[in-house]
Amino acid sequence: MPAGKTLLFGVGLGPGEPDYMTVRARDIILRADRLVHFCKRGRRGNARVTADAVIAPDSAREIELAFPVTIEVPVEDEGYTGPIAAFYDEAAARLATEMEAGRTLAVLCDGDPFFYGSFMHLWRRLAHRFPTEIVPGVTGMAGAWTRAEAPITWGDDVMTVLPGTLSEAELTRRLRDTDAAVIMKLGRNLPKVRRALQASGLIDRAIYAERATMAGQVIARLSEKADDEAPYFSMVLVPGEGRRL
Repeated sequence: MPAGKTLLFGVGLGPGEPDYMTVRARDIILRADRLVHFCKRGRRGNARVTADAVIAPDSAREIELAFPVTIEVPVEDEGYTGPIAAFYDEAAARLATEMEAGRTLAVLCDGDPFFYGSFMHLWRRLAHRFPTEIVPGVTGMAGAWTRAEAPITWGDDVMTVLPGTLSEAELTRRLRDTDAAVIMKLGRNLPKVRRALQASGLIDRAIYAERATMAGQVIARLSEKADDEAPYFSMVLVPGEGRRL
């Protein structure tokens, strides 16, 4: 990282409940020259909504980065990868112009910036050029297992984090080879994830968590969930059953 005044902050704001924001995150978003957030077109980003508990909207400070596509196009499709790569290039160039003028930028991130975060694509393009600091945050999965009152690992349990975008066969293989699991990126993948959990003998331990710690939170046994609807902020937890003392 280049020496000098930090210009780029990747700020983890936690799982959605503002009270889980760190003191460091709060301090940075209060004093940064620009607040940057990702969002869908025409909507405020969830991380920016979380930050409302600390700082009111301010058009002079806001930089909105609206994704050209989101879940409506499969991630392996060129109709997704092409536009998204160009979006990150353009966003990085826009932010570089701000930092070249000496302004500090706080990129607001759901959960932790380095855990399946969109910020990582900006970091890869910018951190070697500008002094950068990453502010860790409480992950969404930590918020989910806490609200579900489900200790995720006991004793020597091994936990595996899986994206639901894996093939059904790969999900099943990895689930059979672990003690505890968190499955993210559900969306249209939920039926496949459900089948993999059934095949691996874990369906009865699986907990569905939707918008954990946020308004509209849903926590339920996956076996009791009647439909296959799963929004972006949802995941499945499989608690371990390791050594208890």
